[in-house]
Amino acid sequence: MIPVLYADEHVLVVHKPSGLLTVPGRKPELQDCLWSRLKNQFSERDVLLVHRLDRDTSGLILFASTSETQGNLGRQFENRRIHKEYVAKVHGHPPEKEGVIDGPIRKDWTRNDPPLYFICPDKGKAAVTRYQVDSTDGKFTRVRLFPETGRSHQLRVHMLSVGCPIVGDPIYSPGDGGERLCLHAERIEFYHAVKKEKLDFRVPADF
Repeated sequence: MIPVLYADEHVLVVHKPSGLLTVPGRKPELQDCLWSRLKNQFSERDVLLVHRLDRDTSGLILFASTSETQGNLGRQFENRRIHKEYVAKVHGHPPEKEGVIDGPIRKDWTRNDPPLYFICPDKGKAAVTRYQVDSTDGKFTRVRLFPETGRSHQLRVHMLSVGCPIVGDPIYSPGDGGERLCLHAERIEFYHAVKKEKLDFRVPADF
């Protein structure tokens, strides 16, 4: 069962485990995903995608139960009215205690399995991440990440760009000994599409 933090006739807020796709992949062995499990768990209602988390990222994610709510939440994302906070354990130490990483991101179209993204100032899509250092422990740092855009692999690529790849990242820090990608969507804050009240949810990381 997928842990559910909030559910009404309009919206679902759930906790995605690491290692589970948000939506089905193209291959037959990639059909198991968060969306399909929620469809079984909530068979009496629609489960409509609003945003995604990478397969190896854990944490909070929203789904809508009506097309109207799906559209409303989508516009909140577009207008940056939804506040998201991530926690990550990274190798090394960022250059400052807090800062902004402004690095346009582009996909490497020469490979798809797994996909790879990189900083490309000339042809990349705009991507901005704020970060704050929470604590340091020897060779590692725990950071809080605030994405201002929502590009694929944004947080992973941005931390790599400052010399601090995320622990356990199978693409950008392969073979580092991490048991899982240490990236977790810890908090999400948004406005209910119908009730108009602000909702704020948090789930601490398990690393």
